[in-house]
Amino acid sequence: MTGNTNIEWAHMTDSAIVEQLGRYIRRLRLQQDTSQAQLAEKAGLNRWTISKIENGEPVTLMSLIQILRALNSLYVLDTFQVSEEISPLAYAKLKKQQKQRASGKSNPKPNIKDLGW
Repeated sequence: MTGNTNIEWAHMTDSAIVEQLGRYIRRLRLQQDTSQAQLAEKAGLNRWTISKIENGEPVTLMSLIQILRALNSLYVLDTFQVSEEISPLAYAKLKKQQKQRASGKSNPKPNIKDLGW
């Protein structure tokens, strides 16, 4: 079963996104040959919650995470990974501070003794 890889999430209603998530959960569960009851037990939820999401009804974020964990599919959350980035404004301020510290204004000239040449 292949899905549409060109989903335009921004153009979908919230309800349509929940339905898409439900179809995804159902597909994963069936690929693993697992019943709703088995998935519910593994996820620590009741079967009604599994049925609810698969039918396009909203569930809590915590329930979604439990379901994904039970399906060994937490990798779908990789998109949410946040890397530490510095804003351009903060970077400019940092560079200005570094430049001020390395200005050389307080560096005295080296003391060179007469070598007698």
